[in-house]
Amino acid sequence: MSLVIDIADAVVAELSIGAFSQSIAAERMVLPEFGLEDLADLRVTVVPKAVEISGSTRSISQYDVQIDIGVQKKLGKDLDAEVAELCGLVDEIADFLKRRSLADAPYAAWVRSANEPVYAPEHLAEQRVFTSILTITYRAMK
Repeated sequence: MSLVIDIADAVVAELSIGAFSQSIAAERMVLPEFGLEDLADLRVTVVPKAVEISGSTRSISQYDVQIDIGVQKKLGKDLDAEVAELCGLVDEIADFLKRRSLADAPYAAWVRSANEPVYAPEHLAEQRVFTSILTITYRAMK
């Protein structure tokens, strides 16, 4: 399979063994589109984002693979409390994956994490949906 798909699948497998403040069932998707009814329960979606290839040596290339982890949920009336709780979950996921080896992709090393947007204000304002994107970069050599 594709390197980026393999690493995304390895992230899903790793998240399945994590202990978080909320129960999550991460799934890899290539096109995560959900209706409001689909977001009544927490959705954690792992999406392959990008691959950057650069030379490392004459015979080996460096692959920087970006994986997006989307956290989404339709919120109730107490936006401040619910957003704070879900932001905490995103932080937990980031901390869990930081410097962690992927059992199903031991050749990939964690490089960095970025959380942008921390939450999408337009989703909150228009649909009362929390949407946060955590981008994890892994490096592989081959």
